[in-house]
Amino acid sequence: MRISALIIINLLLIVANLYLGAVSIPADSVTSALFGTCRDETIDFIIWQSRFPTAITALLAGSGLAASGLMLQTLFRNPLAGPSVLGITSGASLGVALVMLLFGGALQFGELGIGGNVAVDAGALAGSLGVTLILLVLSGRVRNNLLLLIVGMMISYLASSLVTLLSSLTTARGLKTYVNWGFGTFSNVATDHLPGFTIIVVLCLVASILLAKPLNLLLLGDNYASNLGVNVKRVRTLLLTTTCLLSGIITAACGPIGFVGLATPHIARLMLRTDNHLLLMPATVLTGSALALACNLGSMLNPGNVIPINALTPIAGVPVVIYILLKKR
Repeated sequence: MRISALIIINLLLIVANLYLGAVSIPADSVTSALFGTCRDETIDFIIWQSRFPTAITALLAGSGLAASGLMLQTLFRNPLAGPSVLGITSGASLGVALVMLLFGGALQFGELGIGGNVAVDAGALAGSLGVTLILLVLSGRVRNNLLLLIVGMMISYLASSLVTLLSSLTTARGLKTYVNWGFGTFSNVATDHLPGFTIIVVLCLVASILLAKPLNLLLLGDNYASNLGVNVKRVRTLLLTTTCLLSGIITAACGPIGFVGLATPHIARLMLRTDNHLLLMPATVLTGSALALACNLGSMLNPGNVIPINALTPIAGVPVVIYILLKKR
């Protein structure tokens, strides 16, 4: 019943994101644009080239970050684990910093040169995949999840330090561009890039749902899960790979979105009062998408001034984290 309510909330938020925005458009004009009968090319462009891809991106990004947070919290049995805890987000930020601050926003490979959003996405993906490879290698040698978590934190600190170093050596223009990217936004995915982004995120979400049963067994401990026939090493590798792909592609497209992956699993647990991942995973995915859509809607309601997403997500995330800290003592 509560999952049905979350589905309805998501549908209502998608509609609200299409009808409301920084530019005021009459509801009947939006409706006509959605049904292909609008004669105003400007309105048609705003709806289909701006609001629609932004809403779908928010839906997918929130879902992916929420699923990543739940998988990491279960894997490490730590309620404060999130997509950024393993250094994946910091690795993506370092990749973007290298592109923007060191290479001037463009990459050159022989006679082939790429720039703009493509170069930024490539840098973010390269950074997140680099951290992923390090973690995958270490996960094969380190069996202690807590130790792997600490290694991820150390990678995050190192990446942040290198970003600070690059920031001190760059120009004011380059630094401003990087800071704007770090604010986070769901409007960077263009319509022609949306299908590829959608396919990758949806496939990873399907993998997350298929991993729900092994996640339930991991709650009982690695030894108990092994006795029940779970290949803990392989499951951990699959979890890390899925999490890294989700976090990497979303960070590349939207910037380092904070608190969604950390807070939404706890919100879903509070609603369902269960740790059964067969129910908890879908609820977490829907909660994450609803939170991202709500934040995107809030960022667009100030005419002429779009509020950064990372200025809104802590408003929802911080109270939840404080509550969990006080409850868990």
